[in-house]
Amino acid sequence: MKKLVKKTALLLTLTMSLGLLSGCGKDSEPREMTQEEEKDADDDENYETGDASLDNIRNDDNIGDNELLVVSFGTSYNDSRRLTIGAIESAIDDEFGEDYSIRRAFTSNIIIDHVQKRDGVLIDSMDTALSRAINNDVKTLVIQPTQLMNGYEYDEIVETVTKHSDAFSKVAIGEPLLTSDEDFSKVADIIKNITASYDDGETAIVYMGHGTEADSNGVYEKLQGVMNDKGYDNYFIGTVEATPSLDDVLSKVKEGGYKKVVLRPLMVVAGDHANNDMAGDEDDSWKSVFEKEGFEVTCVLEGLGQVPEIQMMYVDHAKAAIDSLK
Repeated sequence: MKKLVKKTALLLTLTMSLGLLSGCGKDSEPREMTQEEEKDADDDENYETGDASLDNIRNDDNIGDNELLVVSFGTSYNDSRRLTIGAIESAIDDEFGEDYSIRRAFTSNIIIDHVQKRDGVLIDSMDTALSRAINNDVKTLVIQPTQLMNGYEYDEIVETVTKHSDAFSKVAIGEPLLTSDEDFSKVADIIKNITASYDDGETAIVYMGHGTEADSNGVYEKLQGVMNDKGYDNYFIGTVEATPSLDDVLSKVKEGGYKKVVLRPLMVVAGDHANNDMAGDEDDSWKSVFEKEGFEVTCVLEGLGQVPEIQMMYVDHAKAAIDSLK
């Protein structure tokens, strides 16, 4: 195996062990659809997610010597995919497009298959994208994941790249959004700033994350702590599948004496969780639960990837990966 850049080599070594240990555990990144949900959607999909043809799937050949592959879990919500993942890719293209061909890969085969079956649009899987790079004689490969955290999904990306790394002269892998202390501080300020218009003293701003049973779930508590340290006391972070739970957040919002609640997803895309678990009309959605408790609720269906400042953080992480090759 050709020696990878020093920054990535340690990560690859650790991941080969972590992958074996965590392969049977619950993923630490959003799982937009289960197999059962996918079947139900295929049988009777009664929601509109936008025009898939507007999305640039970035899977053409003629790549050249240098490729920057943006890897995402993916979403079947067409508009959100274009406005979030697509916007991150475009920001990266604007910065590095003269020297690198920007391409896309999704890690969720369920999402890939669903979008192809429903819309006739085929997005590359990681294996397909890496094979495409090899067939196009790419020499330098940079991977920039759009994952929120360094969890199982990110480890899986690194492990997959490791299996193909012999085919390239140089390989580097960028970091997820929330990695360094500086990242946490930046994200805290960003999510505060984009909701400043709601900050009237009687409104709680609640961000809904996915959550995981893995250790990486600690990023939510850490981000909450950073926001508290900055004095953003009317901001609350909860998760759909772990802790802090909806009940935890609801209790804190009640204690704060707030009258109104703004709900936003703490996820790169505004997909199934944001549209249903957060903003849906079912009795157990976050919106419904807060409304039953007497709060005036506003839902903002905008993924983090739609925020220009978040896009630029991914650009910065990609730049760090590129610089590590020099």
